[in-house]
Amino acid sequence: MLVTLIAARLSPGDVTAASDALRGLGAVPAAVTWLDPSEAVDIPVRGGAQPALRAAVEAAVPHADVVVQPMGAERRKRLLIADMDSTMIGCECIDELADYAGLKLEVAAVTEAAMRGDLDFAGALRARVALLKGLDESVIARCLAERVRETPGGSTLLATMRKAGARAILVSGGFSAFAEPVGRALSFDRIVANRLGITNGRLDGTVGEPIVDAATKRTELLGAGVPLEETLAVGDGANDIPMLEAAGLGIAFHAKPRAAAAADAHIRHGDLSALLWAQGYARRDWEMRT
Repeated sequence: MLVTLIAARLSPGDVTAASDALRGLGAVPAAVTWLDPSEAVDIPVRGGAQPALRAAVEAAVPHADVVVQPMGAERRKRLLIADMDSTMIGCECIDELADYAGLKLEVAAVTEAAMRGDLDFAGALRARVALLKGLDESVIARCLAERVRETPGGSTLLATMRKAGARAILVSGGFSAFAEPVGRALSFDRIVANRLGITNGRLDGTVGEPIVDAATKRTELLGAGVPLEETLAVGDGANDIPMLEAAGLGIAFHAKPRAAAAADAHIRHGDLSALLWAQGYARRDWEMRT
């Protein structure tokens, strides 16, 4: 296995603590390689199972993000498939639309439950969209301008992977009115999202069928024509779990507990640039975007 530690500040003491934790599981760490001094380090390990290794190192170095993956895997992935809301952007767009309608607390509570996996995703989406009936269509553009911000590191992640020849799919249980401009700005190759019903310039309380849901995300991954070991999936909610589990490397990003548990790794502290270190890209290899 290859264990990668990522943090704003990593010390030799952190590497020692991680190595000791690995030895405590009966694993044998080898000589380390610093991808970037004090920020990211690789620890090759012989022996041990991925979930146990990850849990032990996360406990030993709690301020670090930990990625554990098979040593022999193709590290630099040829496909990135990503969720949008609270992953590639820093908000949940449906909650922000609801805020303009004075319903944010009510809608956000349902969103949170759906992302935890406590509610049926499609049913919860239809119910929340119904509450937005009558909202002026112009609010979408206003929300984009005022509320939607790309997650730090996302532009650099996309630019670096695409320069290396990878493709990227943005697949969102949110709405195409947001996903399409976000996806274009970040240079995704394909954008898949739900469509809000609009009649006479106002939201009509419906969402197009079929709903883009967890099954859709997994289908997009499996249908991309890239060997699974060469794919990377990233998301934060329960509806991302099937694609996180199917990908060669599934990374939960500041995620709900079920998604974090299902993924190969959980980025708890850093931004999306952590996904580059996970693939072995040192900063000198990054295609920087602001």
